[in-house]
Amino acid sequence: MPNSLSRRALLAAAAVATLAAAAPQSAFAADPYFGGKSIKIVVPNPAGGTSDILARLLSQRMAEALGATVVVENKAGATGNLGSDFVAKSAPDGLTLLLTDIGSLAIAPSVFPQLPFDPVKDFAPVLLVAYSPHLLAARPGLPAKDAKELIALAKAKPNSLNFAISGTGGANHLAGIEFALRSGIQWTYIPYKGGSQAINDVVAGQADVLFNGMVATWPMVEGGKLKALAISSAKRFPGAPNVPTVAESANLPGFETGSYQGIAAPAGTPPAVVATLHQTVSKILATPDMQERLLKMGAETRPGSSADFGNFIKTEKARWAKVVKDSGAKFE
Repeated sequence: MPNSLSRRALLAAAAVATLAAAAPQSAFAADPYFGGKSIKIVVPNPAGGTSDILARLLSQRMAEALGATVVVENKAGATGNLGSDFVAKSAPDGLTLLLTDIGSLAIAPSVFPQLPFDPVKDFAPVLLVAYSPHLLAARPGLPAKDAKELIALAKAKPNSLNFAISGTGGANHLAGIEFALRSGIQWTYIPYKGGSQAINDVVAGQADVLFNGMVATWPMVEGGKLKALAISSAKRFPGAPNVPTVAESANLPGFETGSYQGIAAPAGTPPAVVATLHQTVSKILATPDMQERLLKMGAETRPGSSADFGNFIKTEKARWAKVVKDSGAKFE
């Protein structure tokens, strides 16, 4: 009997050890600070856009890595300023994060003089998550097959083309302004409450053309619902090698825009907490399956430190301030 009991005990112990080895590592290695807590990732745009897609892609992996609950909350309004302001005024504990197109932070000061937050002083930059070039896309029936023909069409009938934007003063709006400024054309801007609504109206023929992040737009091109005229990356993008760049197609050297997605925490968040978030998300983004998934979606990672990300925001802020000034654009 003792031998039988000992054998059963050994088998039971072995079974427990086997289950432990097979269980997700995160269940046994929760982060000392984040483990068991709830993290909210605020996306300041409606569901379905680039920021929302990336936030939901990262949330599950972050939850597993940190041993925390991670939820995504959409707080749309005021071209991203509503959600950004909410995070800026949240407790600086690393549990409320902002995942947004950097345009919402870098462009906003030039577009909204009464901005309720400072994009540099009120946030602790965590990291740049991904870059997704803008696609210059049009409704299938538009009589232009590339950016050069689009420019000719716009010059023949000034202001006749409707350019869909995901919100007044957003990154894709400023991309349209820079394109028009440098190519000498005029078109009519039609604002929407988010990228997905702008895309849907171009697909439906209610608007003619748009610049929008590739993550949200490329599936519509592949499905034949939109026509890709050009891509705004500096070089042809690996995920769409047959689509010419705006620089080459429209003869606009150096033209480069896109959806730069990043994560920021409220200013005052302890450096150690920011470092943990940076390290965790960086590791997730570096995994082969995530790299492959992002590339298929039309995005690529841009590895760098939190300080690099902070400097990038400052550089983009200066760049778009010049574009707004040179264009003379007025925003309401």
